[in-house]
Amino acid sequence: MSESHVKPLRAADWAPPAADIARVGRVALVVGAVCAAASLAGFVANPVQFYRSYLVAFCLVLGVTLGSLAIQALHHMTGGAWGLVIRRILEASSRTLPLVALFAVPLLFGLRHVYPWADPARVATDEILHHRAAYMNPTGVILRLALCFAVWTAFAFALSRLSKKQDDAPSSGLERRMQLVAAPALAIYCLLISVASIDLLMSTDPHWYSAIYGIYVVGGQAISGLAFTLLVALFLAKREPFRAAVQQRHVHDWGKLLFAFTMLWAYFSVSQLIIIWSGDLPEEITFYKARVTGGWMAVSLALALFQFVVPFVFLLSANFKKHLGRLSVIAALLLFMRGVDLFWLVAPAWHPEGLSIHWLDAALPAALFGLWLAAFARELARRPLLPVNDPDLPAAMEVHAHG
Repeated sequence: MSESHVKPLRAADWAPPAADIARVGRVALVVGAVCAAASLAGFVANPVQFYRSYLVAFCLVLGVTLGSLAIQALHHMTGGAWGLVIRRILEASSRTLPLVALFAVPLLFGLRHVYPWADPARVATDEILHHRAAYMNPTGVILRLALCFAVWTAFAFALSRLSKKQDDAPSSGLERRMQLVAAPALAIYCLLISVASIDLLMSTDPHWYSAIYGIYVVGGQAISGLAFTLLVALFLAKREPFRAAVQQRHVHDWGKLLFAFTMLWAYFSVSQLIIIWSGDLPEEITFYKARVTGGWMAVSLALALFQFVVPFVFLLSANFKKHLGRLSVIAALLLFMRGVDLFWLVAPAWHPEGLSIHWLDAALPAALFGLWLAAFARELARRPLLPVNDPDLPAAMEVHAHG
């Protein structure tokens, strides 16, 4: 990989492999459409289960999209060759935010099937729900979610527009302007995802709360965004012209970043457990009590093993982190476990008596992710695979003796 010939930094030389990307998009669209049709049949048979499974599927796709936006903003702020090589993948992911916002619409019609606070009968008989009704109500949640998507989308397209402007008419000031957008974008993303994660996920059990829930979700979305990006990078690295761009040092940096995000997620997860365990308050321990009994215990152990222990062991190796194919196996595992984690976060609130898995829990994530992947493929094919006029790109493309 380190001996690859580096192409001249011209946009025409870095056109994406349109035929291959289009093929992936068509397959994803077909799979998404078929699974969506099957899911509609599931909706007719069991609307309650449909909306509950839909929430997990929606949050999985949202995590990949927002995680990509956050990593993109992080790179604009810090620089480095690692981010320049995958910037266009991150930009393509973040530009699908309008579609993800559209994905939220069906969920709004089934709020009462998912959230106790959306059921007027339960609110009337539950003192805690009644006390929180001024904030936690359907109108408030919808307005806050709309605001979140508006702000996230504005930042995503502002960064993407500046990046395209750099391609069309390079200017020394554009890099600084992207940094000035990225800094508030990252900070406001963290703030708004904390709000959205409470509304979408934590409020499925409105009697429970956690002070670090939002940052826990941020850690998970960072893993989702980077894991998906690495899988796309592997797909492109097997084809020209992207094959010539990827060097061992880039892959090593991606591996180190994935390792850092995995450790970050584990830290937030354990921190939340320690805080609640040491507090030993009845209104807090119910979350973990439901997840260490019955079949949910197996899911908890699977998360600890496959979202932390296994990735941690393999990502400790510097040689492992330098091999994109091997790294992508861990990325695929982590992306799958992100869906399991989201399921684990909310499903016990509906099934405290024990583990319950429905076929819609698989069909709906496949449907939404398939449709989303088709949109992502279209966005990826629209621009050169590298930001050819970025002033730091020549240094990022230099072939180093040791990758």
